[in-house]
Amino acid sequence: FVNFVGVVLEKNKDKLPFAIGEAEKECDLFSGKWVWDESSRPLYEESECPYLLPQQTCQEHGRPDMDYLYWRWQPHNCLIPRFNASLMLETIRGKRMMFVGDSLNRGQFTSLICLIHKVIPDNAKSLHKVDSFTIFTAKDYNATIEFYWAPFLLESNADSPGKHRVPDRIVRKDSIDTHGQHWKGVDIMVFNTYIWWMTGRTFKILNGTFDDNIEDIADVPTEDAYRMAMQNLLRWIKGNMDPKRNRVFFTSMSPSHAWSKEWGGDPNGSCYNETKMIDDPNYWGSDSRKSIMQVIGEEFGKSKVPITFLNITQMSMPRKDAHTSIYKERWGPLSPEERANPVSYADCIHWCVPGIQDVWNELLFAKLFYP
Repeated sequence: FVNFVGVVLEKNKDKLPFAIGEAEKECDLFSGKWVWDESSRPLYEESECPYLLPQQTCQEHGRPDMDYLYWRWQPHNCLIPRFNASLMLETIRGKRMMFVGDSLNRGQFTSLICLIHKVIPDNAKSLHKVDSFTIFTAKDYNATIEFYWAPFLLESNADSPGKHRVPDRIVRKDSIDTHGQHWKGVDIMVFNTYIWWMTGRTFKILNGTFDDNIEDIADVPTEDAYRMAMQNLLRWIKGNMDPKRNRVFFTSMSPSHAWSKEWGGDPNGSCYNETKMIDDPNYWGSDSRKSIMQVIGEEFGKSKVPITFLNITQMSMPRKDAHTSIYKERWGPLSPEERANPVSYADCIHWCVPGIQDVWNELLFAKLFYP
C-alpha cells in the first residue's frame, strides 16, 4: 500500500524540467526507515531561522527533549541526495515556486526557506504577506518561494488566511479558478489538501455561489467531495502547466496522532509527552483515510501532465514524537481546565520545525533534481 499511487506519473519519458540527473532504477525514496544521526541532524538550528512561526518553534516554547531532531530518513535501496541550498536557488533563478494548501503545506514552505536562507545575505532576502500570499524573495536571484492559503484548493468559507476557524466547513463546487487565477505563471507548484476535509463521513458542497441568498448545499460522502476537488485540480494543471517548462508536486496526507490508544498507549492519551517513535513499521492511524489515497491514485492516474507525488504518509506515520503538542503559541489563553489537562489541547497535527518537514523537503529536492 505504501506505493499505492505509484511513483506518480513520471510516466512521461521526456526529461522533466529542472532535472539534472536520474534516480537509481530500484530507488523508492518513500520506502525506508528512520536512522539516528547526530552528525548531520538537525539541518539547521531553530534559533537560526527568523522565518519560523510561533506555532512551530517547540524549543522556544519550552519543549524539554530534543531527540526528535536527530532522525534522518534512509530509503531501503538508495541514498537521498544531499540538500544543496545554492543549487536550489540557482535553479529557481528568475522563477516562482509556490506551495498551495493548508497550514501543513505552510510548514513545509517555512522549512524550505529555513533550509536555503543562510546562503543569502541579509540585505538580499525578504518575507512579506499580501492577502492569501506569503512571499519569500531572494533578490539577487530574482526568485520567489511563495505560500498561498487555500486549505481545500477550491473556494470555501475557510479561505481567509487570518480568520478561517469556521464551525461548519463548506466548499463551492467546481471553483478551482477562484484561487487558480492567482497561481498562473508559477514554475514549480507544490499542492496539498487533506486535513480540512476530515470533518466526518460526509461533506457540504455548495452549488451556486457564496453570494446567493438561498444557498443550495448538498451533503455528499467525503470521498466524493474530495474526488471533485482532485478533478478540478487536474483540470487546472492541464490548462495552466506546461510539462516542458513546469513541475507539479502533490504532497500526500500528513498523519496526526491524537489517540495514543491506537499504538497501544494510554487509552486517554495523545501525542502529548511522546518522545519515541512507533515501533510497528506497518502502523497506520485511523486519521489517515486509505479511501482518500485511493481517490488520489484513481484520479491522478488519468493525468496527461506529469505530477510528482510526495508520498510522505507512511514515512511520517511512526513520528508521534515530532508534533508541536503543547510547545507552541496558541490562538487564545488557556482555560484553567486546559492547564490542568495538557492532553486536551496538545496539537497532534502540526510538526515542530526543524524536524520532519525538513525531510519532506529533502525528498522534494531529490524528486525535483533526480526524478
